[in-house]
Amino acid sequence: MGFDEDNLEWTEADFARAKTPDGLTAELLAAFPNTGKRMGRPPGSKQAVSLRLDRDVIDKFKPTGPG
Repeated sequence: MGFDEDNLEWTEADFARAKTPDGLTAELLAAFPNTGKRMGRPPGSKQAVSLRLDRDVIDKFKPTGPG
C-alpha cells in the first residue's frame, strides 16, 4: 500500500490530542450524525462454520494466500 498524504498515519502525539465524541459541540455532532455510533455488523451476527473440501480444491487455493 502506498503513501497517502490525505490520510497520514497517526503518531503518539495525535492519539494524545484525540477527543471522544463527548467533547464535541452540538453543531459538530449534527454535521456528523454517525459519530460515536458503532459501525458494521451488530455483535453476534456472524457464525463460525466448518466446511469440508476436496484436497484438490485446497491445493488450488492454498498458494494464493495465508490460511
